[in-house]
This record gives sequence, structure tokens and C-alpha cells, in this order.
Amino acid sequence: MNTKKIGVVVIGRNEGERLKRCLNSVVASASVVVYVDSGSSDGSVAFAESIGVNVVALNMALPFTAARARNEGFHTLLSIYPELNYVQFVDGDCEFIEGWFDVALAEFSGGGHENLAVVFGLRKERFPDASVYNFQADRDWRIPEGYTATCGGDALMSVQALKEMSGYDASLIAGEEPDLCVRLRRSGWKILSIAKDMTWHDSDIHSVYQWYKRAIRTGHAFAEVYWKHRKFPEHYWRRHNLRILGWGAVLPVLIVLLSVVNITFVPLFLVYPLQIARIAKHEGWAYAYFCVLVKFPQAVGQFKYVLNSLLGNKSKIIEYK
Repeated sequence: MNTKKIGVVVIGRNEGERLKRCLNSVVASASVVVYVDSGSSDGSVAFAESIGVNVVALNMALPFTAARARNEGFHTLLSIYPELNYVQFVDGDCEFIEGWFDVALAEFSGGGHENLAVVFGLRKERFPDASVYNFQADRDWRIPEGYTATCGGDALMSVQALKEMSGYDASLIAGEEPDLCVRLRRSGWKILSIAKDMTWHDSDIHSVYQWYKRAIRTGHAFAEVYWKHRKFPEHYWRRHNLRILGWGAVLPVLIVLLSVVNITFVPLFLVYPLQIARIAKHEGWAYAYFCVLVKFPQAVGQFKYVLNSLLGNKSKIIEYK
């Protein structure tokens, strides 16, 4: 398979050894590789340049989003190689698994798919047992194979389809991949998940604080992307937002208020362990626990989006790993 049809865009900031593994896993497999750096201070730019990777150093005086980084990397790819057919996006804390590009390209060229815009495989945690948070992330990466609604940050895309969409929405602080996929599907394009190992990912989450920040960002993304697409018939992410709002904000506040009026309402809080037990029957206790617990910081992210929208401000959420 001729993988020289592929250009790769890597985005990152202070990824250290993880970036080295990432870049070394693609430099020999693509026509051109572009690394987009967002203010690293760990020598990332120098290393990328030392192995022949094209570097785009973002102007951090401008509003930063991961979508903006991906767009600038994509535009740089096309300026170097205008005949490019496919672009692989990847985060700098990932490493490609051998054989991925051949399998993914085969889906585009000989898989019998019409209007195929995106192909992605399995993103796997490198150290799932290092922390309960890494374990949870490894579980969250699993998406059933077949045509699907969205993809993550690691995906091989048709240049034609991406051009048609004018790239990612650089105004989104998070959730730029689902937003792009919604627009693609609305235009008749398809997103394909395949049962093939794609990348190793290193979440490197070892504290409640790290997990909490990421969960807030996820809630923010759910709210922002839903609001952007609220007028379209698919009502994208409406149910997600209602579940977050209900379990993470409305229900606990209601129980507290009822308990202030009458202490006999306090046992209503048992609805949370009951919900954990219900999910655990199918998914296991660790996953069930975090599935319920995450609703609280995600609700904070929702309110953060609403508040900043009312005030005309952009939330300062810049982590994109």
C-alpha cells in the first residue's frame, strides 16, 4: 500500500518523550509531517526540526484552540504537498501502531465505501493500570466498529471532505471533532470505525484534580456543540446534556432543598449508588462509579459555557489532550 498519499498533523504542548515516540512512529510512513506546537518549553520544537518534521509554532497571543492548531497544520500540509489525498490527525501524546496506515488506506481505496470521509481505529491506553483514571480512559476509547456518528482526535480523513467543510471550527474550545463529524454526515459523508489497533495513548492522569479538569472540559464541549447544532433535526447531544444536567445538577439540588424542608428526603441520595449498581451489572464497578461521578464536573462545564456565553467571554480551557 502506498502510504505516501498521507500527510500527518501532530499537535501538542510540552509532551516530552511522548512527542518523540509519536513523531518517530510517523516520519517514515507519510509524505509530509507537520508538528503544530502551542508554546512548549521542553525542546519539542527543536526535536521535531532535528528529525526533519515541519514545525508550526502557534502565535499564542491569539485565541488558542486545538481546532485552530489542526487547521493551521492542515493548511501547512497543503502548502507543502497540494496533491495530498489524505490527512491523519493525531495528538502528541499518542504513538501509531505498526500497520495502521495500510489498513486505513485500504478502507478508502478498496473497502467499497461511498462518500467515506473519516476512518479511525482503536486508541489504546499505554498504561491502563497506572491509575483508575487511565483505566477509565481506556474504556472510553472503545467505539464499536462500523459507520458511526463521530471520531476522536486521532483519525485519517479525506482531504476533499475536510476542504468541503472548511476544516474544524476553530472557535470551539473543545468538541471540535464531533462538530466536524456532524457537519460531514449532514453533507452526506460517512465516518467509519474499524477494529484495528491505531494508536497508543498516554493519558498520564494520576490525580483527582487532573480528572476533574478534563471532565469540566467535556461538559463544556457537550453544551457548546449542542447549542451550535440545536436547530437541526438530529438534536445532536441533547440527551447527553439532559443526563448531565439531571444527574449532575438538578437532582442533587432538588434533594438538598427537599431535605432542608424535611429530613426524611435525605435517603433520596441513595438513587446514586443504585444507579452505579445498575450500570455495574453490564460495565463493571469502576466504570459505573466514574460514569455517575463524572456528571458533577460535567455539569460545572455546562454552566461554565452558559455563564461565559451570557457574559460574552470565552472559557479559558486550553488543554486538549
